[in-house]
Amino acid sequence: MHTYRWIPESGIGLEHLTISRHGQSITAQGLVIGGGGDAGLETGFEAGFGASYVLSCDAAWRVRHATIGVAGGGRLELFADGEGHWRKADGTPLDALAGCIDIDLSASCFTNTLPIRRLGDALGERQEIAVAYVSIPGVTVETARQAYTRCARNLYRFESVDTGFQADLTVDDDGFVLHYPGLFRRAEPLAPPG
Repeated sequence: MHTYRWIPESGIGLEHLTISRHGQSITAQGLVIGGGGDAGLETGFEAGFGASYVLSCDAAWRVRHATIGVAGGGRLELFADGEGHWRKADGTPLDALAGCIDIDLSASCFTNTLPIRRLGDALGERQEIAVAYVSIPGVTVETARQAYTRCARNLYRFESVDTGFQADLTVDDDGFVLHYPGLFRRAEPLAPPG
């Protein structure tokens, strides 16, 4: 098990994440607390919310199950086949998410790791993808177009194709964000449990 923490570059907040592997599956369990300040809507660290998420991925880092909840607010549970087909917990297909392999949680910089790990060497060239974008704390989901390009070792350009926003993300050797300029930075590493 590995543990990571991030804080916003402005305002108050914290994301705490544990990653564990069980056979051919990867489970990410995270908590995000937003405390307001100047971080604003772009980071998801709005005043007065706490959110939790559990993302289950296959060995290729393709999302297969996602549960997202906000304390005192909404809850969302999604299932995916890893090939771009999504459905609700009751089995209802989510055709609006067709073609999305990855998920992007607005309040989490961890979800940038998913396409970085999944696409790997293909990121030597710009790769445009569709993601299931979950707004937090509203817990709504829609398709968003994004692009990733490896600029140098441990440096990736992220683009929100729909909005024109872009940032150069510094990551560690495992693809986890160290610095997301203007938005997030990794907090000091935690000692392994036990």
